[in-house]
Amino acid sequence: MDRFTRNYLIGLVAVVAALVATWLISSWDPGAARLNKRLAADAELAAYPYAFRVVSVQNGMATMKSPRSFEVPVAQFLAVIEPRVAGTAPEHPDMVAAQARLAEHQKRAQAIVEAEPEVRSVRWVLDRDWYAARGVPLP
Repeated sequence: MDRFTRNYLIGLVAVVAALVATWLISSWDPGAARLNKRLAADAELAAYPYAFRVVSVQNGMATMKSPRSFEVPVAQFLAVIEPRVAGTAPEHPDMVAAQARLAEHQKRAQAIVEAEPEVRSVRWVLDRDWYAARGVPLP
């Protein structure tokens, strides 16, 4: 390898490393990390197949990921975590019970996060990454 190529590669690696370091530093939120540890430590939430997470905490607002949204029918999520309800009618007792469990766990996660003094409210966003990781198409 000639000297120009070696220096070019060293410079390129340095630029990429600087960009990755900047991205890591800017995306790390210590408040969110601490709240996610609290959520993970809760035995009831840990037993549920979906892990509620805090994405960020800014100006008293915690942004949390959720599988529920007006964009995606809740049955689509429930069919993945509870396959026995896949294809059942919305008023079927198993589907109603699955929706109630999801709502209870989401409320519990919100209550844990809102119990923190720096959090005044919670904003929910659709967890598109969760769906993508499972190959579930979204609109």
